[in-house]
Amino acid sequence: MQLNLTKKVIIVTGGAKGIGLGICKVLAAEGAIPFIIGRKTEDNIAAVNEIEMAGGQAKFVTAELTNPADCEMAVKQVIAEFGRIDGVINNAGVNDGVGLENGNYDSFVASLHKNLIHYYLIAHYALPELKKSKGAIVNISSKTAETGQGNTSAYAAANGGRNALTREWAVELLKYGIRVNAVIVAECYTPLYETWIKTFENPDEKLQQINAKIPFENRMTTAEEIANMAVFLLSERSSHTTGQLIYVDGGYSHLDRAL
Repeated sequence: MQLNLTKKVIIVTGGAKGIGLGICKVLAAEGAIPFIIGRKTEDNIAAVNEIEMAGGQAKFVTAELTNPADCEMAVKQVIAEFGRIDGVINNAGVNDGVGLENGNYDSFVASLHKNLIHYYLIAHYALPELKKSKGAIVNISSKTAETGQGNTSAYAAANGGRNALTREWAVELLKYGIRVNAVIVAECYTPLYETWIKTFENPDEKLQQINAKIPFENRMTTAEEIANMAVFLLSERSSHTTGQLIYVDGGYSHLDRAL
């Protein structure tokens, strides 16, 4: 399907690795120009090089998204280079295990900065350009907001906030023709997920147990599958879809556990 994204400039936070990199690859394959906002220059460079070697185009700006000033600087850099923003994919974040028992005020607030506050700030600073382009926003979120996970209060709260902002922005931005949707992730094997799996005494056994609980094909969702939905929601092919939370999870969140 032709998504008509050629030369569209799309901000992707955390676009150098995992789901974010998968999104950038799909965007570039569709002719768009993903503009990565990421915290490590070496990772950003590696991602851009990988995309360019595959025949695509990409740019990056190094920024610490927990720093509000960096969020503003990064968006201004995108505008300075291209003079436009056609879409935003808020993706950066980490399941950092700040729980009710093992956390405190400082760690909880720090986690919100890692996982939620920059979603608002990037959209806020990009909004004047999105109004001009009638662009779209896609928020990547997690099933933890609905299912819980245990010992991750801050991350679950952040994802609840992502989901709520998705619908709030969809209402607020109707008058500008800006659509806002979210892609909800359950089990997707990323570098961060691999690091977590390796904390178990028997990582392979733990991975098999998780796969067995995923109803569709008993396997994890791939970064490319998440990316395909995110890019579709960003494109004009989803022109009458807004305020939706789309679960790309092989049925993990909602289908009967007896399966």
